[in-house]
Amino acid sequence: MVTESSAAPVRIERDGDVAVLVVDAPPLNLFDAAVFDALEARVAELAELTDPAREDRVRAVLVRAEGRVVSGGVDVALFGEIAEGPDAAAVGGALWARLLRTVQTLEDLPVPTVFAAHGLTLTAAFELALACDLLVATEQASFGLVEIVVGLTPSMGGPQRLAERAGTARAKELVFTGERYPARTLQEWGVVSRVLPAEGFTEAALALARQVAAGPTLAHAATKTLVATSARQGVRAADAVVPEVSGELFDSEDLRAAVASFLSEGPGRARHRGR
Repeated sequence: MVTESSAAPVRIERDGDVAVLVVDAPPLNLFDAAVFDALEARVAELAELTDPAREDRVRAVLVRAEGRVVSGGVDVALFGEIAEGPDAAAVGGALWARLLRTVQTLEDLPVPTVFAAHGLTLTAAFELALACDLLVATEQASFGLVEIVVGLTPSMGGPQRLAERAGTARAKELVFTGERYPARTLQEWGVVSRVLPAEGFTEAALALARQVAAGPTLAHAATKTLVATSARQGVRAADAVVPEVSGELFDSEDLRAAVASFLSEGPGRARHRGR
């Protein structure tokens, strides 16, 4: 496995066709200015690594964290500096705009993304998880958007993405109460995709990322486009983009090879190259 930017609190590791985005800012992986800077830079790198024009493109992304917890949230000192400084509203708004761009870039990557939560996952980390396609967790994992304790609302896209997955009432409940919710509860709500055993969890999450990376990458990107369009604009809007989005797949190497394999060898034997 190749490690890039290993000295930063957020780094990228490469495992074949999978890029692993690792948060590593001990002891609690708090999101402070340095972590936000590193996150922004690494997500921009992921956009380059997943570019379909690259011969060595990444075909899936796994997001995980080192340490006992995924994250204890944001370093509150950062909010204090903004609140006590000049033009607090403008500076705060600029911060959220910047962080939302990072979240949207992660969300819009043209490959499947998997977030692995092995423990406590609060505020910014949970909002990152909600921007990923799949969220897997251990039984011990818990989640919360607890910004009410400092008089804020989650502003990295958490409430709206939670509402997409769980509905508006549950999104409001989670944010209004500021409570921590176990992985099983959020699985019942449709927020967590899978709850996995703690033993071997890191490898299991990586195996899932490898599985989706081995699939038809262009078709996965089309799926992401159709689902996002339906969620945000409605089913008929998604229907409207199907001819263009799905029509282009007939010109892909993956489809031609998979059809030939299906006809000659039967289903499930095609090996996709992501092109």
